Amino acid sequence: MAKIVVLGAGLGGMSAAYEIRAAVGREHEVTVVGEGGKFSFTPSNPWVAVGWRKAADIQIDVAGHLAKKQIGFDGAGAQRVDPVRNRLVLKDGRELAYDHLVICTGPRLAFDEVPGLGPDAHSHSICTTEHAATAWAAYEDFLKNPGPIVIGAAPGVSCFGPAYEFAMILDADLRKRKLRDRVPMTYITPEPYIGHMGLGGVGDSKGLLESELRQRHIKWIANAKITGVTADTVSATEFDERGNVVKEHAVAHRFAMIMPPFTGVDAVRGVEGLVNPRGFVLIDQHQRHPAFPNVWSAGVCVAIPPVEVTTVPTGAPKTGFMIESMVTAIAHNLAAVLAGREPDEVPTWNAICLADMGDTGAAFVAIPQIPPRNVTWAKVGKWVHVAKVAFEKYFLAKMKSGNTEPIYEKYILKALGIERLK
Repeated sequence: MAKIVVLGAGLGGMSAAYEIRAAVGREHEVTVVGEGGKFSFTPSNPWVAVGWRKAADIQIDVAGHLAKKQIGFDGAGAQRVDPVRNRLVLKDGRELAYDHLVICTGPRLAFDEVPGLGPDAHSHSICTTEHAATAWAAYEDFLKNPGPIVIGAAPGVSCFGPAYEFAMILDADLRKRKLRDRVPMTYITPEPYIGHMGLGGVGDSKGLLESELRQRHIKWIANAKITGVTADTVSATEFDERGNVVKEHAVAHRFAMIMPPFTGVDAVRGVEGLVNPRGFVLIDQHQRHPAFPNVWSAGVCVAIPPVEVTTVPTGAPKTGFMIESMVTAIAHNLAAVLAGREPDEVPTWNAICLADMGDTGAAFVAIPQIPPRNVTWAKVGKWVHVAKVAFEKYFLAKMKSGNTEPIYEKYILKALGIERLK
């Protein structure tokens, strides 16, 4: 019997646990190690931050649902991964031995890389449900005395979708409250142009998102490095395409949400041979570590190079569809290894994004993620908002039931009229 430990109880970790259990059978032990006992559907965090959802609406207690599939759970959290000794050191001092480790931790939020950034300083975050709930409390106070809002992304950010979503969701919410005329809004991004999204653009995403921002009276500053945040100002340096400084900006705000850069989590950062300099886990084409063959990894915590070099650093996003394909590959390959075969499943790493805009939405498909592509697809419509609401309900039900269906592969691509492409 092999002891399989899945580190992380988020989108990747929970999906990995269910798919691995289905793939390897009941004769092997599967345990999930999380931090706390709740799973959060993080794509709904922007809705929490404007009060359209409560945290409890998008969270489930994981232990009981995992137990139905004979999957163990430990909520102590990880202090350190020790791949040489095949041990996971937990935050309470215990050590958990493993035969195979699947790292799906998500990222560390590197607020420390920009002075004044983060919920403990002068900006808000929607990267965790707890942060989104804190942002909602601040937004409630803001509504009593509205003023300028800044939404943006710090240098090195690899996940731009939530920032675009939140800017437009705020716009929709303020219009509903008849307060939009009192709230100047500015979007600040390291992307070389609006709609780049760390993907080099997807179809006419530049024109599409510029049009949406323009229609909503949201000003933007692109190719910009946010250098600091105070209680009332976001400072940013804007560059031209050659890297020359165009302008130093000091944008006033009464409420700011700025996506932070990501690094690897503390449990893996600095572990020799396991991660790259930013702390992201190294993997081969089978999602397997090249030096530690019993370590696997999926999701935001894996090391993927940027799609292209940009003047202000941007990272490559890891979307839900990409994570789904990574998890499926790990389950297949881990089952093969346990049966004495070589791994042969390679994830697709395609990019699909459903971005809610409050009363409408935008869908982007990039197959493969890095251009040139076989499929480049971008559309805007109210149906995207409806689709994302439905997706939230379906995914939470999936986590409760242990359903291992590939949601993107089976439903979303089909709904978009796109066949699977390897």
